[in-house]
Amino acid sequence: MKLAVPDLISNSYFPAAAAVELGMFKRFGLDVSLELIFPVDKSYRALRDGEVDFVGGSAHSALAAFPEWDGCKLLCAQAQGMYWFLVMRADLEPRRGDLSIVKGRRIGAAPWVEMGLRRLLGEAGIDIAKEGVTIAPVPGATGSSVNFGLTAAKALEEGKIDGFWANGMGTEVAVRRGVGKVVLDVRRGDGPKACFNYTMASVAASDRLIKDHPDVAANAVRAIVATQAALRAQPELAAKVGEKLFPPEEAALIANLIRRDLPYYDASISPAFVEGMNGFARDVGILTGRPAYEQVVATQFADLWKQ
Repeated sequence: MKLAVPDLISNSYFPAAAAVELGMFKRFGLDVSLELIFPVDKSYRALRDGEVDFVGGSAHSALAAFPEWDGCKLLCAQAQGMYWFLVMRADLEPRRGDLSIVKGRRIGAAPWVEMGLRRLLGEAGIDIAKEGVTIAPVPGATGSSVNFGLTAAKALEEGKIDGFWANGMGTEVAVRRGVGKVVLDVRRGDGPKACFNYTMASVAASDRLIKDHPDVAANAVRAIVATQAALRAQPELAAKVGEKLFPPEEAALIANLIRRDLPYYDASISPAFVEGMNGFARDVGILTGRPAYEQVVATQFADLWKQ
């Protein structure tokens, strides 16, 4: 079986990657391999087309391949909350929480990921068009095997963009190199309150797999929950996974990033989250209806979310 993630050298989808590398899927009888498929909408299209069995990506992006949540459901969360950071060039002297810094600037963001930033800025009262904000793909971020956060950090360092909206790994690299400063960290309270529930890192499967192989779907949830528990108990396990998957610089950073993320390691998907995500999806034009909680989430596995 295959599990697709849209970014690998990252903390964003680390529970899914670690579940493979730490043998958690095997522990529950599943032979699962990890596949990097960028951008996230392509990951979900691979799920739709039967090329992969699971996607560990941003929850709202399932709508790229499953309009109105028809044919796909979320199995569990990898972590709670929208998990991207707004980072701006250090020489612009940005201040934490001051979104006026984006006016007239070029912000790099991946497809479907950029929707979160656009809506956030709108809720914060910034008219992107009037203020001359350009939100576009990062130069060089092409091909299905791109690691977006690292590509964004490099583009920022080279002056190709003024800022980026990307994962914690890219953020950490940019900050440590002195080329970027964090303006927004949504999980930790920056930005409009509603943006926390725009999306989350989740694991999704097709309705077909859930119906035909409910045991497989259930064991995938068990594997993620067990991985979250293992990382909470021993955060240093993240370094061992990083040594297998990451270049040396990023492997040395991952354990600390995971320690920061541990408070958000909760596999549950609440009705409040789904309501917030679907509201966001309607606002940005990727959803028209009001699908019920049970249409979005595989609620039959809810009792597995807590270990």
